Amino acid sequence: MLYNLLFPLADQFQFFNLFKYLTFRSGGAVLTSLLISFIFGGRIINWLRTFQGQGQPIREDGPESHLLTKKGTPTMGGVLILLAVSISTLLWADITNQYVWVVLLVTGGYGAIGFADDFLKVTKRNSKGLSGKKKLLGQFLIAGLAVWWVMQIAAPEQATHLAIPFLKHFMPNLGWFYLPFAMLVLVGASNAVNLTDGLDGLAIVPIMICAGCFALIAYLVGNAVFANYLQLNLVVGAGELAIFCAALIGAGLGFLWFNAPPAMVFMGDTGSLAFGGALGAISVIIKHELVLAIIGGLFVMEAVSVIVQVASFKLTGKRVFRMAPIHHHFEKMGWAEPTVVIRFWIIACILALVGLSTLKLR
Repeated sequence: MLYNLLFPLADQFQFFNLFKYLTFRSGGAVLTSLLISFIFGGRIINWLRTFQGQGQPIREDGPESHLLTKKGTPTMGGVLILLAVSISTLLWADITNQYVWVVLLVTGGYGAIGFADDFLKVTKRNSKGLSGKKKLLGQFLIAGLAVWWVMQIAAPEQATHLAIPFLKHFMPNLGWFYLPFAMLVLVGASNAVNLTDGLDGLAIVPIMICAGCFALIAYLVGNAVFANYLQLNLVVGAGELAIFCAALIGAGLGFLWFNAPPAMVFMGDTGSLAFGGALGAISVIIKHELVLAIIGGLFVMEAVSVIVQVASFKLTGKRVFRMAPIHHHFEKMGWAEPTVVIRFWIIACILALVGLSTLKLR
């Protein structure tokens, strides 16, 4: 909004020329979302604590320590992140850019589904929440609308094509099969992040790491000079998504202030579904869907552990892990919660570096 209001005045006031630069506006988005988190974080947590009373219901089949250490902690902390990210993005991004609205649509829509799920959990005092079928139906409907919208905006030579990491020119055209594929990317990313959000601070830091990587990639693919130099597919207008990613980093840092062990608030499905879906949407727009699986490899690992556990138990009656998702497996092995969290953060950093290497290794 500031770009649309102030940059046209750059001829009269030279200072406003700064709003031309994505780097300046991205920095502004980080600081704004961080400030919003600090100002409203305590108030929102107090409201959630008053509203929820006993806090988020804890799984009885989970690690025994959680019944003691996490009891009474409020959930729906994703509301704080959503508030900070939405305001910051609208304030600093070019609001005429359709890609920005696509990502905000997915973020808000998935956030609403997560909010409904969290609301049912705390009001009915049940860890089940919204049924899986209803959640998936809502996610796929929103994903379908978002992907169709992106396909209308994108250049014809890119709309239904899939970029392959490490390869320069091989970009197969999936045709209309691209629509369900991209929908699966959004829904898969959303639920993978949701599965990861099981320990204090475990999900938010990898989300910020992914956001930082996609901020860089969005900036590069949206810039003709850099895209040509790195032999990336130019996506006109995608650079504005760097501002959304920057806002997510700032909001994530603000949320981590309250979510660091021992957590004062949990993100809940409100945040995990929303920002997993947002990362999926961004990867589709910037044509780095497969790179998301590398940069967000920690989320993939968590999701695969659940799939393997369920498949093994149904087929053989035996469990591969002591508990799934896999972070609970390590807790059952005796690892302290901070040990699991920090080591998983390290894994996320390593995978992010591997994912970024695809920009040059072609």
